[in-house]
Parts: sequence; structure tokens; C-alpha cells
Amino acid sequence: MRIVSLLPSATEILFAVGAGADVVGVTFECDFPPEARRCRIVSDTTLPQGLTPVEIDAAVQALMAAGEDLYTLDEGALREIDPDLVVTQDLCAVCAVDVSEVDKALEHLGCRAEVLTLDPMTLDEVLSSIATVGRITANEERATALLASLRQRLDAVSAAVAGRPRPRLAVVEWTDPPFCSGHWLPDMVTAAGAEPVLGVSGARSERIAWGDVTAAQPDAIVVAPCGYRLEGARQLAEEVVRRGVLPAGVPVWAVDADAAFVRPGPRVVDGVEALAHIAHPTAVAAPPGMLARVPDGGTATRAS
Repeated sequence: MRIVSLLPSATEILFAVGAGADVVGVTFECDFPPEARRCRIVSDTTLPQGLTPVEIDAAVQALMAAGEDLYTLDEGALREIDPDLVVTQDLCAVCAVDVSEVDKALEHLGCRAEVLTLDPMTLDEVLSSIATVGRITANEERATALLASLRQRLDAVSAAVAGRPRPRLAVVEWTDPPFCSGHWLPDMVTAAGAEPVLGVSGARSERIAWGDVTAAQPDAIVVAPCGYRLEGARQLAEEVVRRGVLPAGVPVWAVDADAAFVRPGPRVVDGVEALAHIAHPTAVAAPPGMLARVPDGGTATRAS
């Protein structure tokens, strides 16, 4: 089977269930596991590099208003690969190439590849998508074992935080302009033994004002900007702290958003463990390299 993955999360799932050897095409963002970087890149972004968050938001809004695509498909690469399976999404036009564009490209090329669309909106649906990929790629046994391991870790977190007070966590998915979290992230907060504020499980992330964060009365604020790793998230979190728009005295944390939060794959369980450490630091150890505390006016301290 020749597989093209047009989602970083799908690439992670494919490799995790044992189908990595069949993956022959990926996107420019597919960087985990490292072996994925050896595959041919068939999808790229039309956005310029080096933009700030506010510039990215403005560019995205302008392209969408003009009806232009944020991503490109290399039809020449698709023709040469002639895939049997293409894994894509119909969830977010900002996250990856839209399934309608994939369908049009395959039709234009005369390619009869099966198209698998993954659109999880909740944590349970993220886990279910792993089972789906395992079934479609004839790796059900490996997928079942992976799911059992992930659920065991989630159960361990649940047991560790059982009976403890549930602090209120505000997760910010973009900083300029601010967006609250949505989709599966509120479920992750709940699974971590905390109360999600602002974001709603299964709903899309929405633009908010910083005053909304204060009004939500969070016990901690988590900065998880889509498209950023820990260092970039830390820098953005420090910028927000310096601007003085957050409620005074509330702890601020930066997390590795791309690794364990905004990509709906196996590593969201790492994200749950990171959130559980933020909410219950004495009960759950911090996953290495996943989060950093940003004190008021200070420099972030990486948790390890």
C-alpha cells in the first residue's frame, strides 16, 4: 500500500500503528517521527515564512476572504506516487489542505486512491481515529495495543488526581489576536483533573478578548499556540505577560503545542499528563520537554 498523509497527526498515527513503511508522501509540517522527514513532501503552505502571530492571522484572513488556498498540492508528486490511500481532513481550512481540494486533484490526475478523512472533535474521537487508521491499513492489532497503552496512561492520571480540587484552566490557542481552545483540548483539561474555562469540548476555537480570560477567573493560564513548539510558545507567552493583559498573580505556562496539544494523535496523552502536572504538580510528574512556567515579568523555567 502506498499512503500519502496530508496531516501531521495522521502521519504520527500511521507510524505508531505500524504503517510507517507504507507512507510515501507527507506535508512540509510532518516532522514526527523523524523518519517521516524522509518521505516526499507533497503539500506546502502559501504563507510566507517568519511572520508574527498577528501577521499570520491577517494573511490567513486575507487569503480566505479572497477564496484562495492556504496550502498547495504537488500534483506532479501525486501522479508519480500514484497512492492507494490518501489521509486528509475536512476539519479546519487553516490546518491543512481541504478534502475538496484533494478530491479535485485526484480526479484531475485520474487517481483512484481511497481518501480517508479524519475529523476528530473530541478526545474520544481522537482515540477512535487511531483505531480507524489501524483498520484501514490492516494494522488493527498494533492499533489496539497502542490504544490500550494510551487509555492505561489516561486511567493513571485519573487515579492520581481523583478526589482533588479541580483548578480552572484557561487554554489559549493563539495570542495575537487571542483565541480560546476548542475541539479536543477542553477534554484534555477535564482528563487532567481540571475545569476547562472559555473553550467548549467539540466546538471550534474562537477569537476572544484578553478581558475574557480575566473574567473566566482561571487558576492557571496555558499558552498553546497552534504551529509552535515549546520555545516559540514560551516566547509568545512571555510577550503576553509583558503586555500586562493577563490577570495578576495567575500562573502562566507555555506548552509544546505541536507535539502534544493541537495535533490529534497519540501524543495528546502526553498533553494530558502535562496539564495534569500544571493542575496537580505534586500528584503527576511533568513530561520532559513539554512545558515551561512563565513567571510574571520573568524568564520561563522549563519543567522536566
